[in-house]
Amino acid sequence: MKNKVCIIIVSYNSSENIVQCLDSVIKSCSISNLQIIVVDNDSSDDTVRLVKDLFPSVQIIRSGANRGFAAAVNIGVEHSNSEFVLLLNPDTVMGDHAVENITDFAQKVPHHGVYGGRTTRADGSLEPSSCWGLPSVWSMLLFAMGITTLARGNRWLDPESIGGWMRDSIKEVGVVTGCFLLVSRRVFDELGGFDERYFMYGEDVDFSIKARKAGYRPVICPDAVITHEVGKSSATLGSKMLLVYRGKACLVRTHWHGIAKWSGLSLLWLGACHRAAASSMGSRLKLIRAKDHWETLWSCRKQWIIGYPDRDVDTQDDIKKAELCELDKIRSLQS
Repeated sequence: MKNKVCIIIVSYNSSENIVQCLDSVIKSCSISNLQIIVVDNDSSDDTVRLVKDLFPSVQIIRSGANRGFAAAVNIGVEHSNSEFVLLLNPDTVMGDHAVENITDFAQKVPHHGVYGGRTTRADGSLEPSSCWGLPSVWSMLLFAMGITTLARGNRWLDPESIGGWMRDSIKEVGVVTGCFLLVSRRVFDELGGFDERYFMYGEDVDFSIKARKAGYRPVICPDAVITHEVGKSSATLGSKMLLVYRGKACLVRTHWHGIAKWSGLSLLWLGACHRAAASSMGSRLKLIRAKDHWETLWSCRKQWIIGYPDRDVDTQDDIKKAELCELDKIRSLQS
């Protein structure tokens, strides 16, 4: 018998969060035929033991290596037996009936294909990263000019942020992020799953773009609410930024063509250059903290501008280099 929904959680050294996350899922959801799969990306902490000891009904799959988010999601989906799959970050807490609400919504309006919810911070305020606008040459031009930083959250001057919308109404969006994403197994297979080139960051944008090209319209269901603590996936901010911008470059190289592609790459380059220059000046004048990450990103520009490589080991080596570069910068500024 097929389950209604399978919740897939990708973990990597998630022992601080995984217990609270799974506990909230089980307590908040009343669906009887619920399947939960945790795909562990070779954690070195107690994540696997905690899941096995405290949640015997949860299926845990060891990927055998840190293969990245997209590959782990695909592994989880392969082992699922459900009509829908719901991707969930381990650093989230599920709100009451969020699983039922988003699943029922998807069944009522199946033409949207990809579904997200409303994410909040621990204090109940909006955490806007459940969705974004699609990247465009215009949004990257504004980034290159520094306007997206100066006018953060502005509907017209920071378009990927989707303005001041509180995610409290049903609305089609460009991108539903992978922290809380529902899709039917049929649509997931139709779109070819997640592109495993994306180690982390960018795979959900790629998936949403593919969905839109196939005629679907990703949408937010405001009645499905979770709490999300952002920023616990990378050892340092510099290494996280390397992944983010490698994902952005990969998206441009994959989905844009001709002048648009080279314009997009050039604008990413310029935006990082301008911010690194401002960061360097601010550091010398002691106007900003030593841990600012833009100089680290700029020093690694040859790694991220090419997009994601085909081999995971290359990505992991570059992450380590970015972390060492950032630590060296901090030491030099402190000495």
